[in-house]
Amino acid sequence: MAQDLVIGIDVGGQTAKCGVVDARGNIIAQTVISSENTTNADEFVAALAEALTRIIAESHAEGRIRGIGVGIPNGNFYTGVVENAVNLMWAKSGNIPFAKMLQEQMNGIPVSLTNDANAAAMGEMTYGAARGMKNFIMITLGTGVGSGIVINGEVVYGHDGFAGELGHTCAVRHNGRACNCGKTGCLETYASATGVARTAREWLEMSDEPSPLRSLDVIKSKNVYEAAKEGDKLSLRVFEYTGRILGEKFADFIEFSSPEAIVLFGGLARAREFLEKPILDAMNENVIPLWRNKVQLVFSSLKESDAAILGASALAWEL
Repeated sequence: MAQDLVIGIDVGGQTAKCGVVDARGNIIAQTVISSENTTNADEFVAALAEALTRIIAESHAEGRIRGIGVGIPNGNFYTGVVENAVNLMWAKSGNIPFAKMLQEQMNGIPVSLTNDANAAAMGEMTYGAARGMKNFIMITLGTGVGSGIVINGEVVYGHDGFAGELGHTCAVRHNGRACNCGKTGCLETYASATGVARTAREWLEMSDEPSPLRSLDVIKSKNVYEAAKEGDKLSLRVFEYTGRILGEKFADFIEFSSPEAIVLFGGLARAREFLEKPILDAMNENVIPLWRNKVQLVFSSLKESDAAILGASALAWEL
């Protein structure tokens, strides 16, 4: 008898990664579509459903999909609604009944969703670096800064489904950068991939310091990372600055929930060799002695796409 399968979907600011997953956590088919080429939610959901239908056919999974789990910015686990997701062009304002829309497009296959960082946390707890941990904080460093808080083995959702927006806690109180959320000084504006690129651009404008970044028309975090690997002093200082901001905020997060570990995941986490030391130094300098040198800093052991897909798929097994 054919086994049941589920689908896990990770929706980010630039792409949506989708996978068909079996009960052992094997991703047997996957695909990626753009999430930034439309400002219309109906168009995006239709494109997503088309991609899912294609990988279901490719994996000969017709009639075997038990449910669909989605990790998405500002996704409300309780309601299935995406609310004011500022990093998604098609969901910046208003409430999008995403789970209902996708379920209708997929001919009634049940859909459950949660915040993308919560999904990544579930993936790490089940299959990755946080396996066996009951208390940890997941930090996703991508287009923005997401977070999933796990206490006593349960993801924290709060009374309204939106607990744990640590990326929008204040990192710079005075004259902080404007954030898409409407606040200023948010951690996301400094410690995301876009924040790293922004720091580099600002510092280049403020000095005449030589750097290979000056020859680029558009600077992205990947460029800063590559320049740092070549020894560019400005780029190295950008990562030192970014790491220390993260470490200072992690000290606050530790004092909130006393986690066993903070797990870093996402594209920017690949810069581990430049971020790890400044994060740990600043974290332990700023946390009270009770937790100093006690909380682990762990970098994800899963492929970036796999952790989020697997985490989202865990929602579907519960449907």
